[in-house]
Parts: sequence; structure tokens; C-alpha cells
Amino acid sequence: MTAPGAAVPSRRQLLMGGAVAASAIISIRPALAQTAASVLHCQVPVPDAPRSGGLIAADGSVVPAGTPGAFPGSGRPFTGEEVKAALRGGRTLPGTSYSQNNAYLNYIRRLQSGTSGFTCYASLQMPR
Repeated sequence: MTAPGAAVPSRRQLLMGGAVAASAIISIRPALAQTAASVLHCQVPVPDAPRSGGLIAADGSVVPAGTPGAFPGSGRPFTGEEVKAALRGGRTLPGTSYSQNNAYLNYIRRLQSGTSGFTCYASLQMPR
């Protein structure tokens, strides 16, 4: 029920409003699909360039070369798709042993804002 004196939208106005909403949905969906695809192709270097001389300890910290039990950095950055699959437990990161994979994943989990690969990792954590 409408209040006395309140303007009632015409059928034409309602249809025009629906058309605007539909066009917004049509234009947003491809953008979301493109964003989801770009997340899977983003890259996470292990370790990032400023710490490339260090090794990755089992807890994911970067330690000096020569530290026992630590692993050398990966030879290439991992894609978002590879990291996502490894974080879910579906497979290990390419070219890694079980222990090395766990150390690299611990490193990735410890990434902080401003570190290369952080934005990629953070975007993998967003619900879809």
C-alpha cells in the first residue's frame, strides 16, 4: 500500500530500471570471470628477489645460506593455480619434495603486504 500523495512509478519507469540492472549484471559477470582467471595466472616467487640469496627453513622463514635442513629457493615463481592446488592438498608445488613443498607453502603463508607474491596469495584467499 502506498502513502497518500506518494508518487507511484509508472510501468515504463519500472521496466527501464530493470533494464539498467540487467545490463549492469551482464557487464559485471565477464569482469569477475576475467579476475578469477588472472588470479590463477599471477605469480609467487619463493623467496622474493631481495631475499633470493637465502634458503627457506621448514617453518617458512628465510635463513642464511648454509643453514642445515633449509631448502634453496625455487628456480621459478609458482603460478596462482599451482599454489592454490598445493594449499588445498591436491598436489605438491612443481619440482618439490614433500618437505620442500611444506617449507615453501609455509613461506607463502607468511607473506606480508609489500612482499612480492603477497597480492597473488591474498587473492587466492578471497571467497568466490
